[in-house]
Formats: sequence, structure tokens, C-alpha cells
Amino acid sequence: MLQYFAADFLYTENQVFHDCALAVENGVIQDVCPLPENAEVTRFPDCALIPGFVNSHTHSFQSLLKGVCDDTDFFTWRDQGLYRYSQIMTQEDLYTGALFAFAEMLKNGITTVCDFFYINDQANDNAQAVIQAAKDLGIRMTLARTFYNWDGAPARFRETPEQAVENTLALMQLYRDDPGVSIIPAPHSLHGASMEMIEAGAALAKDQGTPWHMHVAEGQYERQMTLEKTGKSPIALLHRHGLLDGAMVGIHCVWLDESDIDLMGETGARVSYNPSSNMFLGDGVTPIKALVDAGICISLGTDGGCSNNRASIIEEMRMTALLQKSDTSRCLGAERRSGVFNGDRQWRRKFRTTVGKTCARVCRRFCGGGSYGSVDATERPFWQKPGLRLTTLRDSGCLCGG
Repeated sequence: MLQYFAADFLYTENQVFHDCALAVENGVIQDVCPLPENAEVTRFPDCALIPGFVNSHTHSFQSLLKGVCDDTDFFTWRDQGLYRYSQIMTQEDLYTGALFAFAEMLKNGITTVCDFFYINDQANDNAQAVIQAAKDLGIRMTLARTFYNWDGAPARFRETPEQAVENTLALMQLYRDDPGVSIIPAPHSLHGASMEMIEAGAALAKDQGTPWHMHVAEGQYERQMTLEKTGKSPIALLHRHGLLDGAMVGIHCVWLDESDIDLMGETGARVSYNPSSNMFLGDGVTPIKALVDAGICISLGTDGGCSNNRASIIEEMRMTALLQKSDTSRCLGAERRSGVFNGDRQWRRKFRTTVGKTCARVCRRFCGGGSYGSVDATERPFWQKPGLRLTTLRDSGCLCGG
């Protein structure tokens, strides 16, 4: 049975439609059509109906670590906060942390997320608990299963390359037919994974036809480390090993020079930009305008709860625009910012408001009034103006995990 949803205007495929409705059947968009005359329409007055946001990078379990080791240097934050507490988290804790993280994202209009997950305990039970949290709430997810073998990390993070490939492949096969879940390899970083481990993750991604994610050039220390050890920047080192291509999504990519940017543009490598987290940890400012000029596909991420106390892509949009002004004294410009918000392009499957796609929309409310759907809009985070509402269409049967 068709359901119809309408707002003051509908935005999709870079177009704005007035006096139109979204026709949905069994959670799948069937049409963007004129308002029907003889059918019931669920209306959202003073709202815009828009596609859900994509959060291209987070660590969901870190929602349990908000406020831990704030205002410390990176290594204190990592060792006394992240490493210390992640070692005592149970599987139930990981599930609960994921629920908190994904619920906050849904409340802020995020309907698809990539969770970079590394508390694996040399198995897949923990990852499955996080995936179950996503399914229970109805958010679509890509789980980036981490390849991690640095001996300075907690033991439960670490695997051999053979274990990482075997476990990730098993997880891929388990969710292969699930329309709301996908699995990709994610070598942690040049400091968290050996080159053998990184190559194993990239090879698995190539074999399975998926992207692969990795933290790259996040902190100045990593650039200095690779320059001292190899004479190459992180990007140049990956390129030397044949790992820089269109399947690679570099997380952060703060410390880049012109030659790095040229290499990324030439090879089609992509970036997940997490501006709030970069500020929180004192990493620096990614040169977004230069990346856009080079034709590099950029998405936005919130990162985890202990390096960003807000899970909002709208907030990351704002930070992106302001930071580029602060760092370069030049505006990115609305027409250029459209080249940054490309979360859907970094998935091989696309999630858009188009016919045949699963319906996961959000409404942006432009004036005061009540709340809609399952979201209590009176409990908005403090940085949003009074009366500005954001809600999913979950209770209307429009949001599902597909």
C-alpha cells in the first residue's frame, strides 16, 4: 500500500520541488509525484523533506567515553582515555555504546553511518553486537572492520594479517544479503598497522569489490614518523606501495602538501573529513579547498564520542565552512561546498531520494511548533536555535534499515 509524505518543499537530486509528495511502499520510494487528490497524505508543515545525512566516519563505542580526557594532548587522550577504558568494555557495553551513538545520529538526521570498529577480540562477536544495535534502531551502516597489529595497542585490538582477512571475509559473507549492512576492510593507520596488514586489507577490498578506509596523515607526528623512517610522506608512501586508488578513503588527511594532493587527485583517492574531531585533538586543518580544486571526493564524518561531543553532520558542515575561512582567509563558497558533502559517493551502493531507493528522509523545520515522528524535538542539543526541529519519519513507516 502506498504511503504519501509531503512538506513545504522536497529537495532531491539538487532540485527543489513544491506541491509534491514522496510515494513510498514497504519502505521503498516509488515516486516523487504531484500531491494526490484522493489519498491520505502525511504532512509536515513548515518543513523541508530532504535526504538523510551520511556520517562517513565514527567509532560508536566511544559514545561511552564522552568527557574522558578532554583538553589533553593526543597521546594522553589515547593512552589514558581510549586505550584504558576500551580494555574493560564488555560486549553489552559495546552494544549500548552503539545504541547511544546511533540514536543521537538519527535524532540529528543521520540515516547512514560508517562505523570504524576495532575492539574485535580476534573474532566477530563484538562487531555483530554493534551491527545489531544499528539494525535495532533502523540506521543503515557500513562496518569498517579494522586491521590492527601495532604491538603498543591493547591486545583485544590486535590480529595477524591472516586473522584479520579471515574474520573480515566471514563477516562480509554473513551480511552479504542484508540491504542495510555492508562490511569493508579498514587498516587502522600507518602507525597502527604494518605495511603487510595494510596491503592485506587493500587486497581484500579489491577482491570483494569494496572501498577500504584508513586513518591517514591525521596528526603531524605521523607525517614526521614516515618521513624519518622512509623519506616519504604518508600519502607518498601509500602510493609507492600501489595502495592509492579510488577504493581508498583516507580519514582526516590533515597533514598534506601539494604533491600529496596531486597524487590523490591523479589516483582518485578519497577523503573523509572530520573537522570537529581535528580541532578537539589539535590535529590541524585539512586543506579542503585545495582538495576540491584537485577534484577529490570528500565526505564528512563526526568521528567518535571522545573526540567530538556532537554527532551532527550539520555541525560538521558549519565547521568545514568556518575553518576554511580561518585557515586560508578564503570562503569555500556554496557552489564549492557542494563538492564536499559526498558521503553517498563513497559507498558503492547509493542512498538517495530516488525511485527504487530505500526511504530514509528527514524533515527540517523552519519555525516553531510541535514534534513529529519518534523524535522528541523539545530536547534538541543546545547549539541549535529554539524552534528549529529535525526529525526522522520513523513512526510514519518511512525509515527502515535497508
